[in-house]
Amino acid sequence: NLGALLLRGAGGLALTALSALLLAQGAGGPEERAQIEQWKTLVEADQRFAQLTAQAGRRAAFLEFLAPDSVVFREGPVDALTLYSSSSFAEAASEIDWKAHYVDVSNAGDVGLSAGPLTIFNDSGSDSYGHLISMWRSSSAGWELMADIVVGIPGFLSLDVEPSYADTLPVIAETAIPASVSVAGNTLQSLVDADELFGRSINFRGGQRALLRYGLENTRVYLPGMGPAVGAEAASSVYGAFLDNQLATTNPVNLSNLGAYLSSSQEMGYTYGTMETDSSTAEAGFKTSYMRLWRFNQEGEWRIAVEVLSPF
Repeated sequence: NLGALLLRGAGGLALTALSALLLAQGAGGPEERAQIEQWKTLVEADQRFAQLTAQAGRRAAFLEFLAPDSVVFREGPVDALTLYSSSSFAEAASEIDWKAHYVDVSNAGDVGLSAGPLTIFNDSGSDSYGHLISMWRSSSAGWELMADIVVGIPGFLSLDVEPSYADTLPVIAETAIPASVSVAGNTLQSLVDADELFGRSINFRGGQRALLRYGLENTRVYLPGMGPAVGAEAASSVYGAFLDNQLATTNPVNLSNLGAYLSSSQEMGYTYGTMETDSSTAEAGFKTSYMRLWRFNQEGEWRIAVEVLSPF
């Protein structure tokens, strides 16, 4: 088992200190303590994953962490295990390194997201950079990687970052309490319906107003060529400007939901797929992969916690 090669380092000590600090500041209830511990386990899993990539190589590390039904995004989502198992990938893949700067986990501790800066070590000697956003699922074997998407950034991105639980607290505060979630009886189909409704909303509201309507107050957006935008006003502004710039035609955006997953606690889930305009005309159409983390808010609606677009 390649994961056995790794030892817990200073990161584990730092996380323990963080937990103690938060508990001392009032996060003392059983639910709060459980949430912190679940958050810690995902931070540590992501760190082990990055360390294994550095030690054993990208292909071996991904094959160790990928879940059986996982996806990565090329021109839309593709089966991750098939891609990483292929000889063509083994011959052509660049090595990578990354560090999470943001982590979120469901109340049940079975679904989570990690996001942060990425370095791609190209054979040409000129490294490239971006943000790596990953969806995770917890199983009896630990955290497994379910989906991985990269958003490119020109120029240099430092990996000298650390995730902070304090950054996750605002979205937890917006989320419905377990009793309210239980009454709502959320289903996977309700999550897919919310995803498709957001796609339609882009067409009649525009990107900015659509995200203002269906994003959390503390929503995050990852788009090509820029750092993450955090908060409803900033995120919706850059999201709307990006789509306005990309959508050179008045053709509607067609959203194709290609996958979704709902946490057992039913207050968090993620969706992914593609959005594209009609490219049957002479003018080139817009195509992008998308991945979304959703939280069920206190008003009883699914809202976007993290929005990621990766055009192709």
